[in-house]
Amino acid sequence: MVTTITFALTLIVISVIGLDISKKLNLLHKGFMFLYFIFAPHIVLLGYFFSERTQFGQDNSICKWIILTEMIIFILYLWMKVNIAPHTKKQIVNLRLRVMLGGRRIVLYGLYTAFIQTIIYLTGFTKIQSFGMPEYVLIADSIVVTVAILTLFVNGMLRILCTSRRLNIVKRLIVGFWSLIPIINVFVMLYACRIAGMEYDHECYKVINHEARVDSVVCKTKYPLVLVHGVGFRDLKYINYWGRIPKELIRNGATVYYGNQEAWGTVEYNAKDIKNKIMDIIKETGSEKVNIIAHSKGGLDSRYMISKLDMGDYVASLTMISSPHRGCKFVDIACKIPDKIYKAIARFFDKHYKILGDKNPDFYTASRQFSTYHSKKFNEEVRDVEQVYYQSYTSVVKNIFSDYVIAIPYIFVKLTEGENDGLVAIDSAKWGEFKGVLRNKGRRGISHGDIIDLRRDDYKGFDVIEKYVEIVSELKNKGY
Repeated sequence: MVTTITFALTLIVISVIGLDISKKLNLLHKGFMFLYFIFAPHIVLLGYFFSERTQFGQDNSICKWIILTEMIIFILYLWMKVNIAPHTKKQIVNLRLRVMLGGRRIVLYGLYTAFIQTIIYLTGFTKIQSFGMPEYVLIADSIVVTVAILTLFVNGMLRILCTSRRLNIVKRLIVGFWSLIPIINVFVMLYACRIAGMEYDHECYKVINHEARVDSVVCKTKYPLVLVHGVGFRDLKYINYWGRIPKELIRNGATVYYGNQEAWGTVEYNAKDIKNKIMDIIKETGSEKVNIIAHSKGGLDSRYMISKLDMGDYVASLTMISSPHRGCKFVDIACKIPDKIYKAIARFFDKHYKILGDKNPDFYTASRQFSTYHSKKFNEEVRDVEQVYYQSYTSVVKNIFSDYVIAIPYIFVKLTEGENDGLVAIDSAKWGEFKGVLRNKGRRGISHGDIIDLRRDDYKGFDVIEKYVEIVSELKNKGY
């Protein structure tokens, strides 16, 4: 009789595990998991009660240990599966999201386990002691429960911290540190889970958009696109100034080129570089014109090129993103630095940017071209060409803490000119047909770097990649 029961239980355990492996049964169903995490951490107590307290165990020691072993194997099998491949019915976009969403589920399991085990120990500890259980068993059980909960927390948080794009380096360090502090870590882990959930929903939204646009080539404009970068950067082969934006535009039908101008070249010098690049593009593609999308100083370089270098017949449209058309007042303040010191700083920059690839860096002149008095003169001399379509966009950050990189200039611009993206005020960015200020609902806002996907981050209420798809799609619809 005992042997028959043992054989039946063994067959059941093997069958259940086999069905789960073949995906015909889902042992990681949430309902079952809620029960599992009540009993599984108490593997020591369960083993003690089964081996020492059950009458069946006293009748047949061999069968007793066989069944006990099967119970342990089943518990450990599920434990390994929970920590390696937690099940989810949600659509998984890619491996990164699979790992991140799995981490979120593991953390939530850990919080649930910690909560339920706390209640068990507070309400049931005296009852457990009444059974005359040895103290060493209770100590061993509490250690195993604690280790189990910590394993879930560490595994889940590491998955989220290593895969979430919404948690930048600073946030990861903060979240990682506070996760080590008892009580506080509960709220920190709930925050991390919330971020992971929002990021997943955002990624799914993007996938839906991608699938809807598979055959639409919404970015296939009549003329090629030329992306013109801002000051201090170059069009590097492996580190794209525009982040993930070009790849998405190309995926949706766009033909993309880059301005390849200097990082610290003057407006006049860079305009010649961009002109030469555009003429090469026209020769290569056979297209009559190009569409330019320019960020920051790139907008000034492009305006000068079109107006002063007779390129109006070769440019269909110029879209300017956060370009300082009326200058920046904080640059006026910087220009009051003694000339010797300013030129010494300029020589330092010129020396290092030559190493990075600039042929003729001129920090002294280029930086002063952002002043309001130079901008006024520039706008008087550089007139828009009638046949070119000019449009502009800008963004704003919420406060000094929005983007630590531009915190200091943000203060100066805020005090002297009002709302800004950390460098350029709204009024300064307006040129041609002003398409509005880009904002979001988050505390951060959208900074001068965010608008070109500099950090490759996704921010609440604003999708920078989708915004560029929208901009290019509108150019296509306008016939450009």
